[in-house]
Amino acid sequence: MLLDGKIALVTGAGQGVGQGIALALAAEGAAVAVTGRTLEKLEATCALIAERGGRALPVVCDVKSTTSLEQCLAAVLGHFRGLNILVNNAQEVPLGSLQQVTDDSFTAGWESGPLATFRMMKLCYPHLKGDGCIVNLASSAAQRWDMSGYGAYAATKEAIRSLTRAAACEWGAEGIRTNVILPHAKSPGLAWWIDNKPEEAEEFIATIPQRRVGECEEDIGRFVAVLCSDASAYVNGQSIALDGGQANLG
Repeated sequence: MLLDGKIALVTGAGQGVGQGIALALAAEGAAVAVTGRTLEKLEATCALIAERGGRALPVVCDVKSTTSLEQCLAAVLGHFRGLNILVNNAQEVPLGSLQQVTDDSFTAGWESGPLATFRMMKLCYPHLKGDGCIVNLASSAAQRWDMSGYGAYAATKEAIRSLTRAAACEWGAEGIRTNVILPHAKSPGLAWWIDNKPEEAEEFIATIPQRRVGECEEDIGRFVAVLCSDASAYVNGQSIALDGGQANLG
């Protein structure tokens, strides 16, 4: 297995992309701390991992709270006695036009996105030195030809890309690789969008060269598992679009 003996922490792993990543990491042998705000969802993900013969620990965590992040990491270290992989996935999304997005919504997106990523990377840093891998989640929204309705969202995600690049440059010599993925995946939020705005969704999917949205585990999670393995030991500081070829990051 690619990740046999590794220990991973995945935020927002109770559903969607986070769950898909947790399942894929566990399938490659990693023990996974499944974190998020809703215990029932975390336990459901852990049950799926256990059914497949893997190891998982549910840990309730609010990424907007420094205290909660500290307690989460302490629980993971106390249970698994180490950490090799950190996946910063959880984030509240501030969607809407600039006039529509409120200060509260933008602040929540900032606190749960780049600020939480910044905090969690720094908390985990001493435990990742030597053989660590960080995967952050961003978005190709900033590459859209028309960013109407996506400005606040893209701003929080672009901040995560900048933090990722800085961590890769500053910590690479200490054995920590840091990369960011920009996925299109069948998350609950995307499913809602497709159901409620089918025409807009159809037009969007038509711009994807492969003409489909990715599967959370098969397309996104499995790639993350490879990215966190020795097979990608020289990949560091990269923004990688997992979107069927839609974005051109240039």
